[in-house]
Amino acid sequence: MLATLIPLFDDKMFVCAYSVFARKENLFLNPELMAGARFDGAGTVHELEVVSNMGVATLSGGKEVFVPVNQFSLFAEISLQCTVPADKVVLLMDNTIQPEEEYVKRVKELKEQGYKMAIRKLPISSFEPYKEIISQCDYIFLDHVKIDISKAKIYFKRQYPGIKLCAVNVDTQEQYDELVRDGGYDRYEGSFFRMPLKKSQTEVSPLKVNYIELLNVVNAPDYDLTDAADVIGKDPALVISLLEIVNRMALNSEITSIRHAAAMLGQKELKRWINTAVTKELCADKPSELIRLVMVRAKFAENLAKEFELAMQSPELFIMGLFSALDIMLGKTMKEALEMVQVSKNVRDALLEDKGDFAKVLDFIRCYEDADWTEVSRLLVLDNINMDNVYAAYLGALRWYRDLIPA
Repeated sequence: MLATLIPLFDDKMFVCAYSVFARKENLFLNPELMAGARFDGAGTVHELEVVSNMGVATLSGGKEVFVPVNQFSLFAEISLQCTVPADKVVLLMDNTIQPEEEYVKRVKELKEQGYKMAIRKLPISSFEPYKEIISQCDYIFLDHVKIDISKAKIYFKRQYPGIKLCAVNVDTQEQYDELVRDGGYDRYEGSFFRMPLKKSQTEVSPLKVNYIELLNVVNAPDYDLTDAADVIGKDPALVISLLEIVNRMALNSEITSIRHAAAMLGQKELKRWINTAVTKELCADKPSELIRLVMVRAKFAENLAKEFELAMQSPELFIMGLFSALDIMLGKTMKEALEMVQVSKNVRDALLEDKGDFAKVLDFIRCYEDADWTEVSRLLVLDNINMDNVYAAYLGALRWYRDLIPA
């Protein structure tokens, strides 16, 4: 099994929901499935298996989850496969579902069971033929490049006043900003929130400079605990967070100073805590999804270390994942951002040059995040990696993030 989450944003850059995409089989190991790969959900909605196994709290922080269905899986016993509340699930149909009586009847049945409905991949010419199905939908996904939203907004408001319009394939921040400014869409999906910066956009704030100083202290070889404690003391939020974590570890110990608290954690655990806590603070003025992205990516990379025969370097892979969006956190190019922090050559080569063994892991993760299952399957075969181990590594990263930053 392979599975990943694709976020949907509102016009304030808040994540409102996630689409879940899964693949049960590695098609490169099962070439006989290639011809019918797009129907590999027949009879079983594998995304629902993921949702049911993880629960919406862990998977999406309690937000709605969009689950794709095709003309076969639409007729599966969805209510038996789904153990989470129906109102948290949006069944995402595509154009393989035809505007015919049997499909319309089935969509109405699912609506009566409490599921929300959405449809995607409909050309403009299909809006009228699909009107009975669209009338049952809570969302419709539209390619913003092919749609005149000013006309679409009038059409949908008149014909389907309760439906939410979702812009897909939003690839750049400029596209997102323009769509928000023009209005008309309720949700946005695309990679715009994590695109690398081509040039510096802002000066780094003094507070972020303190965080960078702290990162450099703890990522130096054999760093001094007292130096780290002194930098932590400059930021009240970090002090409170440190004391909270230490108090949970040592209920009967009286913490007398920040240096004492740092010593209680120890060098290894303090370094891990600082890297995650500081990354969270660096993302504080960015879309909330960026925090989830880099945290899950970091743990996923660490969990994959053994699969890529890099088990001894798992802590470095964790750092690589955390810093993989450092340019966005700091408003600098990646080259400028990496000049401000101390990282290993392995991490630098991967993030800046896309070279080395670490780059292979990062490229694999990015394909996985995009649900590019064809490329993921190819890489699994090339590196002789077990697909189920990858799935377990991803779910483990999601659980870790849930425990680290509760919804």
